Amino acid sequence: MPPFPGDVISYLEMCAEEKASLQRGMNFQLGGRYSVVLMSRRPNAPYRDQVEDEGRTIVYEGHDAPRSSLVPTPKAVDQPLEINGKRTQNGLFCDSAERFKTGMAAPERVRVYEKLHTGVWVYNGTFRLVDAWMERSDGRNLCKFRLELDPEAEAAATPRSDAEPTRVIPSQVKLTVWRRDHGQCVQCGSTDNLHFDHIIPFSRGGSRWSRRTSRSSAHATTSRSGTPSDSPLVA
Repeated sequence: MPPFPGDVISYLEMCAEEKASLQRGMNFQLGGRYSVVLMSRRPNAPYRDQVEDEGRTIVYEGHDAPRSSLVPTPKAVDQPLEINGKRTQNGLFCDSAERFKTGMAAPERVRVYEKLHTGVWVYNGTFRLVDAWMERSDGRNLCKFRLELDPEAEAAATPRSDAEPTRVIPSQVKLTVWRRDHGQCVQCGSTDNLHFDHIIPFSRGGSRWSRRTSRSSAHATTSRSGTPSDSPLVA
């Protein structure tokens, strides 16, 4: 079964799900099905990815040129759209966004995984690539990509009857909850099949704060729809 937004998975599980060795952060048309990007908002992350619109939109930063004798300091030069006459991943994503904006194609679907900790990742969901532009920052040009949540893809991917529109939980919240609960389910103590979830669903007035639950436990599985609306917030 494909991952559901909020699922915590290992790097090996992520590669197995995508049937590819994900060695780079941007993977256009992976296997000809959809694209995959890896993001990180940790303090030491190499790129400045942003989450906006209460988790419905991601502004993803393109990637630098590979380090080489010609480019000894990638952070000092523009992010390339082309190298030696071949489109880079930046260029491929930009071309796709342009085709959508000019009405030539449907938006590219992009699966987004976020690095939480060494070897630990969170599936943020499927998004639509709707825009791309170059942005001046620190004396160089950066590629920026606007990804908007694709609710149709997520609705088709999950069998949960209580599912509601997905939102990317803020990275700092996920990091805080992960450290606080030592990588375990807050209900059953399991370390397998973990999932980030809202204590009180958005549809019932819940805030952006979240907790982690385990889908391996029947009790944990039903907790989201059965949590009283006046339950305390623990995140």
